[in-house]
Amino acid sequence: MFIKNDTISLRCAEPDDAEQIYRWENDRSVWRVSGTFVPYTRFQIEQFLLNNNDLFSQKQLRLMIDLTESGVSIGCLDLYDFDLINEHVSIGILIDAAHRNQGHAQAALTLCLDYLFQDLKLHQAFCVIDELNVESQHLFEKQGFVPCGRRKEWIRMSDRFVDLIEYQRINLN
Repeated sequence: MFIKNDTISLRCAEPDDAEQIYRWENDRSVWRVSGTFVPYTRFQIEQFLLNNNDLFSQKQLRLMIDLTESGVSIGCLDLYDFDLINEHVSIGILIDAAHRNQGHAQAALTLCLDYLFQDLKLHQAFCVIDELNVESQHLFEKQGFVPCGRRKEWIRMSDRFVDLIEYQRINLN
């Protein structure tokens, strides 16, 4: 266990998590928000977990979101585009459909931001969210993220293009 509160714990993803991650990564209903366009193999996921899941050397880290009481993995949180010199990192979060709208994403994001700002002493965190993903916009806005840019017609849908909104939260401590 890496960091936890009464309901959620965050921990580094391990090879044993490959099957669960494989299921999430290949769920086409979330591809639009994850920027994925092709399926991943179990082998690719296992190789990432064995060789590339390191914030300092690979500039990315996947954390599993577990329920503290049961240890059941209900989602994952990705840190990527880590820049130690400029002290910032991008965040992405996924909660399994069966566990959404229960406050778990908010709890996980709170833990993550505490880690980023208190332990790593980063200056800011950022994320990009498409304009249709209102739930994620509200999630990050509740945590103090503010819109700071818009990429017009950035993501192609089947019938149109949608904007991508950039958010950032600066550490004021």
